[in-house]
Amino acid sequence: MFKIMCIEDDATLFQEMKERLSQWSYEIYGVERFDQVMQEFAEANPDLVIIDIQLPKFDGFHWCRMIRAHSKVPIIFLSSRDHPTDMVMSMQLGADDFVQKPFHFDVLIAKIQAVLRRTYDYNTEPTPLKTWRGAAVEFTKNTIANDGGATELTKNEMFILKYLIERKNKIVSREELITSLWNDEQFVSDNTLTVNVNRLRKKLETIGLGSYIETKVGQGYMATEEAGA
Repeated sequence: MFKIMCIEDDATLFQEMKERLSQWSYEIYGVERFDQVMQEFAEANPDLVIIDIQLPKFDGFHWCRMIRAHSKVPIIFLSSRDHPTDMVMSMQLGADDFVQKPFHFDVLIAKIQAVLRRTYDYNTEPTPLKTWRGAAVEFTKNTIANDGGATELTKNEMFILKYLIERKNKIVSREELITSLWNDEQFVSDNTLTVNVNRLRKKLETIGLGSYIETKVGQGYMATEEAGA
């Protein structure tokens, strides 16, 4: 049974979420002390966190930063705010997905299932060490390293990198990446993929590989590899 922590101050919404998600055999925890979220997070030790942006004391972005400083637990943001910068900020802070209020519970459940599957099922599959551009890519550790150093990726970033290098020197459309990563593209903003790819490139730049994830305008992305490699 997966444990889900909901950092949501709307008591009515939280109760509805608890009832609906419990039907899917999830164990749901709420927050009672919004000035001690990290203490309650440590006590619950959840498998996934759902965070509202507008909260008492500190906003959801603050608690996302705090959680990310200590844990790689998957995070989904909820928000009634519709400004694109909220979604961008969420992704930049390391969130795994973003749900706009009001939402249909089938959409939220589908996103939860997809994130949990990526996080906990994906890494249980045997995945051999791959090399790309002379760098060692360790899927199970979410790391890539070469003589220039090493960098750690989020699970979304590693999924994108893995998908592209398995199809090296071939253009992968944005739609194909979205469908593969989130399973159902209608639940995902196109901007979410852009944020994740840009963040992946910045990390690869630290070891001299950023330029090898190419954008093909109007077509998609391609991981390039030297002939015969």
